[in-house]
Amino acid sequence: MRLLLVDYDGVNRYTVSKALQRVGYMVTEADSAEAALEQYAKGDFDLILSEITLPGISGIELLQRFKNQSNDAIVILMTDEVTVEEAIQALRCGATDLLIKPYSSEDIRESVERGIESARSLRRRRRLLDTIERNVTELAREVSIATVDSGEDEFNSGAAPRRAGTALPGNVISLGSLAILPGKYQIAVGDNAISLTPTEFDLLLYLAANRNRVATCQELVREVRGYQTDEVEAREVIRPHVSNLRRKLRGLGEIDLIVNVRGVGYCLGEIPEGG
Repeated sequence: MRLLLVDYDGVNRYTVSKALQRVGYMVTEADSAEAALEQYAKGDFDLILSEITLPGISGIELLQRFKNQSNDAIVILMTDEVTVEEAIQALRCGATDLLIKPYSSEDIRESVERGIESARSLRRRRRLLDTIERNVTELAREVSIATVDSGEDEFNSGAAPRRAGTALPGNVISLGSLAILPGKYQIAVGDNAISLTPTEFDLLLYLAANRNRVATCQELVREVRGYQTDEVEAREVIRPHVSNLRRKLRGLGEIDLIVNVRGVGYCLGEIPEGG
């Protein structure tokens, strides 16, 4: 994992860098916001750790610039002291964490570990979204070809083509009547929307991306939760998330959308059209 450490104080920068390098992180250092932006443009960093008080551009403004370049940027801010207003501003701008001195090396490592896990979750979610978009685009193409081959002339009849799945503007994924809203962690049918937890959301995305097969509980824990476990424990971990997701889907009228294949795992059932 590659980290970008931004701090004008050479002693503090050295101490934090060594604490992170000792546990295996690759750390690139910058002594100003300008140097950090230059380094960020050159490399692919998993996380940025920045002091708020910097010469010239402040750490909070630097955070905003990173977020403007990539909304998925994971940024942890450090400071000697902070007002309530500054803390609120930092969090509103998208800071993953705010470390206030005195903090220990362990505090830094734990904060970075949480940030890295967030980065991994974002990457998993992005891969799932890409897979879903590819799948629904291919499905829409196949439906279109089948419609032409069957001799149906939807253009002349004035009817809009009915597609089994499509990617909608604004990064919204449509699967039949079900809309998946990545930016809001929501699912919707028509005007009715329900919020999901990140785990429920990633679980639905993974099942949707692999809707032509059954996913084992062990696979779901690995891909959705991000760690390995045996199948017995995996069932216990994933079952409550599936139960809650099913309940929320039923609230939108999508009855029995998630199918339990006993002794194997879960898959996505047929999604009703319309809505």
